[in-house]
Amino acid sequence: MRDTLRAVLAAAALALGMVAPSQVRAEEVDLLLALAADVSRSVDSQKFQLQRDGYAAALQDPRVVAAITGGTLGRIAVSYIEWSGAGNQKVVIDWTVVRDADSAGKFATQLLESSRAFADRTSISGGIDFAAVQFERAPMTARRRTIDVSGDGTNNSGRDVTAARDEAVAKGISINGLVILTEQPLSWNAEHTNPAGGLEAYFRNNVIGGPGAFVLTAQDFNAFGQAMISKLVAEIAAASPPSRAAAVVAPRPDASRD
Repeated sequence: MRDTLRAVLAAAALALGMVAPSQVRAEEVDLLLALAADVSRSVDSQKFQLQRDGYAAALQDPRVVAAITGGTLGRIAVSYIEWSGAGNQKVVIDWTVVRDADSAGKFATQLLESSRAFADRTSISGGIDFAAVQFERAPMTARRRTIDVSGDGTNNSGRDVTAARDEAVAKGISINGLVILTEQPLSWNAEHTNPAGGLEAYFRNNVIGGPGAFVLTAQDFNAFGQAMISKLVAEIAAASPPSRAAAVVAPRPDASRD
């Protein structure tokens, strides 16, 4: 009751010009989570839709909502970012507090109704750099800040991805990865989607960073949603990801019909 009263008085004082915006305490959440989605040109329209649908479904999944409401404060703040080539990054949905199934549903609906931002090269470094800046302008505060990077290829545009990773980690930001495998390498960029040693190893060695950082793998875009559920639960609950996370492959939803 006292906290509610303080919030009302602070809002009233701000409206009357009695206090500066910086004097109003920002809302605290358990986690600031920047979802950074790869929309480079290797992600065709069908893959793009599967990825969008996967994000939207995962955010509304009861297991994810339970992880959110089960936190110390029972709420997180989420920003959805799309990135492709160097200089091509966009905040599709700005920082939004998600505290229950209703707010998760509203976020998902807004996401599904938003148009695609880009279709260019793949600058993971640009995506990380852009996402890191968004934490600095977030109207909420949290002890944990995480960039959730999804991608189906290596960094081939912009600066060195390890430099971007290291700078973000130095700021106290964790970076986790969700690798989307390409079964049939495209002839024009086979090494991009299937680098030597595998894409998950590339992400593990070059992209992720920070305490407890991990990589999950989706067999393809059809499996993206299921992998994202596991990833979000681990990130939100600050729990250990599935055993041997870097090697986990989410099952395809239609596997029983293959």
